[in-house]
Amino acid sequence: MFEHYKEPLLRKEIFHRRLFKHFCMALALIAASLGVGILGYHCFEGLGWLDSFLNASMILSGMGPVQDLHHDAGKWFAGFYALFSGVAFITIAGVLFAPVVHRFLHKFHLDSQSK
Repeated sequence: MFEHYKEPLLRKEIFHRRLFKHFCMALALIAASLGVGILGYHCFEGLGWLDSFLNASMILSGMGPVQDLHHDAGKWFAGFYALFSGVAFITIAGVLFAPVVHRFLHKFHLDSQSK
């Protein structure tokens, strides 16, 4: 997916396209993760759509739930969704920052070879 360390740096236009592609992938992962949370809170806890969105987005961002949970199924879902959200957050950050980190390391490697 990324260029080999012996290849030159990508042109800025191509790199910006890669950044945009990774940004879109991160947004898709966020939307899918939010969708799972919204449906789970709506089905298992019986919350309305807006409250389900609020709880799912707060858990996904690491802030924690807003409403108290009253059903055992909702509590089970919230626990597993919180675990999933932690992994999803790290994955989304990796997808988003991978091109920037790769370019930095690639440039650093090319600079160290030229000396």
